[in-house]
Parts: sequence; structure tokens; C-alpha cells
Amino acid sequence: MEQIRQATDAIRAQSDLRPRVALILGTGLGGLAERMEVQTSIPYEQIPGFPLSTVETHKGRLLLGTLGGQPVVAMQGRFHAYEGYTLQQVAFPVRVMRALGAETLVVSNACGGMNPLWGPGDLMLIADHINMLGDNPLIGANADELGPRFPDMSMPYDEELRRLAVEVALDRGITLRRGVYVAVPGPNLETRAEYRMLRGLGADVVGMSTVPEVIVAVHGGMRVLGISIITDQCLPDALEPANITQIIAVAGRAEPHLTALVEGVLERL
Repeated sequence: MEQIRQATDAIRAQSDLRPRVALILGTGLGGLAERMEVQTSIPYEQIPGFPLSTVETHKGRLLLGTLGGQPVVAMQGRFHAYEGYTLQQVAFPVRVMRALGAETLVVSNACGGMNPLWGPGDLMLIADHINMLGDNPLIGANADELGPRFPDMSMPYDEELRRLAVEVALDRGITLRRGVYVAVPGPNLETRAEYRMLRGLGADVVGMSTVPEVIVAVHGGMRVLGISIITDQCLPDALEPANITQIIAVAGRAEPHLTALVEGVLERL
């Protein structure tokens, strides 16, 4: 709680905006920030308790302003367990954004597609997730003022927000898949056998983020909307070596659709 207070005090010293919505912008998706009317930009190193982004395309700034007519706070870059951070550190910014006033979390990511009917550049609305990180950000003593000891996860992604996203996609002609996201530790990509296993468990896409932040958001009583950009196909019988440059390029090309989708949802809140 003291760490959260210190972080929020540092942010409020630079901005009096009270956000209604929090955004987490993942790999190659930082361009969504360009649609914001940014009032304040704060480097992560100026916020007590915030880790530092070490991943390419993650600019490491907290932005406060408006998007789609809503006051928002946006993370331009996130953190991952493979960077050496604990899941508590990975999800700490969600605690801070909640303390600033955000009641809704919109989280985006780039991911590998395991559903053979979908292709690179498609957007996927996250209907559910599988945690294969081998850890949980809620492990340890529970602070009752932050949330319950045993939060229910039967519907981590808000049904009403998903309905709004589907409506916006239909209205704007955006292809929007719906499926299950599985989070793995990384940083290596998976083997053919691992893709078969994950697909067999019921996952449609795989990534290395999102789940810790969503768990903490639900613990804190936030509504959550999750959207993935499928950047490459991970089909065991037609698997090709990953090209990170190409993955980032695909995410960049799909980003305008993500921006339009998120803006449309915020406009209808």
C-alpha cells in the first residue's frame, strides 16, 4: 500500500487528471497513444516502484489524457516475467492505475496464432485465458483493501465490454475473432510439441503477457477488455522460424484496426 501511495503521489504531482479507463499497450501497439490527447507523459523511471521496460518497441512512459471522449491513463510499454521481474512487479502498475481512479482496464498484446482458421493481422477478442506462467501475482499476504483473498475468475473479461467490442467491429468492418489466450513464461518461442499441447488444452493464441495484469485487475474490482493481434501462425505441421522484425511489422500494420476498435468502445461507454 505504501508503494502504491508513493507511485500515485508522484503521478498526481504532475497531473490532476482522474482516469476512468486504463490502457496497456503491448508489443508494436504503442501507436494507439498517438490517438490520445496527451496531457502528461511520465517516464517510468520517475514513478516509484515502476520497473523499466527492456523490450524493443516498449517506450516506457505513462500517459494521461483523453481517448474516445474518456479520461484515460495508458502504459506505453509493459513488463514481463522473462525480463526478470516478479509477477507482482509486472502487475504493480495496474494497482497504481486503479488507485488513480481507473475502473476499466483495456489490455492489448501481440501473440502467436494456433487456430488454423485465423491468420496474421487478425484481431482476437479474449474470451478467456489459461495461466501457464507457473506463478500468480496474488501469491503472498493479501491486502483486503485491494481485493478479496480468493477472487472469482469465472468471467475475467467483462461480458458487456466484449459485446460493445463486437458491435464496434461490425459497424466498422473490422474482423474480430473470439478465443482463448494462453500465457507462457518465454522468452523463447515454443516447440512444435508445445504448440500441440497448448492447442490441445483449448488455447487459440499464445503470448507472454496479459494474464498477470488481468488477474490483478479482477482482484481490484476492475472491468477488463482484452484484445490480441495475431502476428504469426504457430501451426506445428507448418512451423517456420520466428522473425521478430516481421512480427513487429505485422503488429504495426494491424494497429489502426485495434485503435479504431478501442476508440469505438470508449466512445460507447
